[in-house]
Amino acid sequence: MDMKKRVSLELRNRTPTDVRELVLDNCRSSGTIEGITEEFVNLELLSLINVGLVSVSDIPKLDKLNKLELSDNRISGGLEVLAERLVNLTHLNLSGNKFKDISTLEPLKKLPQLKSLDLFNCEVTNLGDYRESIFKLLPQLTYLDGYDIDDCEASDSDGEGDGVEDEEDEEGESEDFEEEEEEDEEDVVAEEDDEDDSGDDEDGEVNGDVDSEEDEEDEDEEDEDEDEDSSPVKGEKRKRDPEDEDDEDDE
Repeated sequence: MDMKKRVSLELRNRTPTDVRELVLDNCRSSGTIEGITEEFVNLELLSLINVGLVSVSDIPKLDKLNKLELSDNRISGGLEVLAERLVNLTHLNLSGNKFKDISTLEPLKKLPQLKSLDLFNCEVTNLGDYRESIFKLLPQLTYLDGYDIDDCEASDSDGEGDGVEDEEDEEGESEDFEEEEEEDEEDVVAEEDDEDDSGDDEDGEVNGDVDSEEDEEDEDEEDEDEDEDSSPVKGEKRKRDPEDEDDEDDE
C-alpha cells in the first residue's frame, strides 16, 4: 500500500486535527513524504519506518510533533528542514540510514528540545570518537543510541518519563510480596501449632495406655501376693490347734 492511500485510511471518520499519532511503517513511497500536510496540527508522533525515503524535504510544519521515527530508510542528509519545521522535536530515530559524517548531523543543533537520538546501523557510528563527538556537537542531548554520556541506559520510555510511576509500581509489588510472605509465615506457624497439639494428644493417649497397662500389671501382682500369703508355704508345719492337743490327751 502506498503512503497516500494509507494516510487516507487512517483518516476514516476523522479529520487531520483529530490525529495525534500516525504510523505509516512499511508503506511504499516515491522517496519523499506524501499525504501529510500542515492540517495535522495536533500530531505528536509520526512513524515512517522502512518506507523508502531518501529525503525529508517534504515534511510539513508540525509544531506539536515530538517524536519522529525514520529508521531503515535511505536518508543521507538534508536535516535542516527538521530544525525549521519541527521545533519541538524531542526524539529522533535515524537508525539504518546513510549518514557517514558527523557534519551531516550538525543541523540538529537547532533543535533545542532534542533529548534522544538514535543512529544504530549508520556508518557514522563506526568513527572512533563517535559518541564523544555527537555529545559535543549536540549538548542538548540526554541519550544517544539509548545511553547517556556516562553510558547509563535510558528508561523503557527512552527518557520520556521520570520513572516515578515505575518506582511506585515496584514499591507496590514489593509491598504485596511482603504481605504474601507474612501470610505464608502465619500459615506455617499455624500448621506447626496444629502438629504440636496433635502430637500432645497422641502422647497423652499413648501415655494413658501405658499407665493403664502398668496399673493392671500392679493389680495382678497384688492379687498374686495375696494368694501366696493365704496359702501355706511348702515344707512348713501347720500349727496345731489346742483342741487337737486335748483330743490326744484323752486318748
